[in-house]
Parts: sequence; structure tokens; C-alpha cells
Amino acid sequence: MAQKLKTIGFDADDTLWHNERFFKLTQDRFEDLLSDYTDKSLLHDRLVAAERRNIGHYGFGVKGFVLSMIETAIDVTDGAVPGHVIQQLLDAGQDMLAHPIELLPHVQHTVETLSSTHRLVLITKGDLLHQERKLAQSGLGELFDDVSIVSDKSVTTYQTVFAPLQGGIEGAMMVGNSMKSDVVPAVQAGSWGVFVPHDLVWDLEKADPPDSPRFHAIENLGALPDLVAEIG
Repeated sequence: MAQKLKTIGFDADDTLWHNERFFKLTQDRFEDLLSDYTDKSLLHDRLVAAERRNIGHYGFGVKGFVLSMIETAIDVTDGAVPGHVIQQLLDAGQDMLAHPIELLPHVQHTVETLSSTHRLVLITKGDLLHQERKLAQSGLGELFDDVSIVSDKSVTTYQTVFAPLQGGIEGAMMVGNSMKSDVVPAVQAGSWGVFVPHDLVWDLEKADPPDSPRFHAIENLGALPDLVAEIG
């Protein structure tokens, strides 16, 4: 029987390596720095609202996050935020950009195993230089046949990446921790979508799972080779 699944796409942040926990730590630091000006829960909501507004301007990643923190700090203090607070927010962003990569459990073995049987594609959002640096530091770069660093993930994104490859969209699978970005649009495009949960999920990446036989959820990446073998 011919192999149905030809291409496997992987998300990067919080699918292959830790990411959101560094955003969470920095957000906690931001809320501590501004807690004299307003309630921490309101700071959280104001920052999320700023991030939502600014995605179209700054895209995804650390740099846009830092700019959103600075904008929120200026907003909640009516322009009176001290310069040393702005400096600490900039320093926090630098720390995030410089943080070493730590692979999630099962990643190395799973990616190595599947790279011998399928075409692997990394499809990730974020700042180009930062994502390239993280991939290089991860030690996984040589296992991927293609890398696509995109401004957003939509049905069109997956059609563009998967359609030209052997097997096309129907012979492709997207694996990731974001239901909104990695799973739903991939399934809508006609590929398989596999959800791998992570303890921390950014507010803007939450969505309901698709109602489709091409949707699967697994406990961790260690279960992916068996699912791939089941699909065929």
C-alpha cells in the first residue's frame, strides 16, 4: 500500500522547545514593576489588548512583546512611567532573546525517527533572526528539509507550503501546540492537524478543536511516530 502521509510540518515554540514560560516570567516581572499604578489583573488584560492591537504592526515574537509592554506601561501611568522601568523592560527583552534553547521531552528522538521516513518542514511564526538562531541552537536544523518562518499561520499559509510538495496538502500533517495557528487552519486547508498540548498557552492562541476526522490530539511528541504509522 502506498504511503499516504508524505510531509510532516512542525511548529517550533512550545512544540519543539520551551518558549511561553519565558514570556510568562517576563510578564510577571512587568506586572511587578507596574503594580503601584494599577491592579495586576488589569495590567494583564491591558497588555493582552496591546499585543492583540499590535500584531499587525510588529508581528509575533519578543520584539513586539517588549514594545507592547512599553506601550502599556506608558498608557497605565499616563506617560509618567520612570525611565528605569522602561530600561528594565528592555533588559528583560534582551534576556529573552539570549536565553538558551531547551528541547521539550521526546523531541530529539521523534524528529530523528520521522526524518528518515518523511519530509519534515518547520513552520513557525516570529522574528526571522531570532527563530533562525533558535533553530541553529536546537541542533535540529539538519533534520528538516525546509524551514518556513511566516508572519502568521492561516489556511493560505499551509496551502502555500504544502501544495507544491510530494503528496500535496492531503499528504501533509501539521503538528503543534496551538489549536488556533497549528491545527485549525491546517485541517481547514485539507491536511492532518495534530495537537500536542503545552502547559502554557498564550491567550491569543486559544481556539476550539476542529470537528474533523483529520484532527488528532496526542499527549506528547513521543506518541507521534505511532500516530504517523497508523495513518500510513
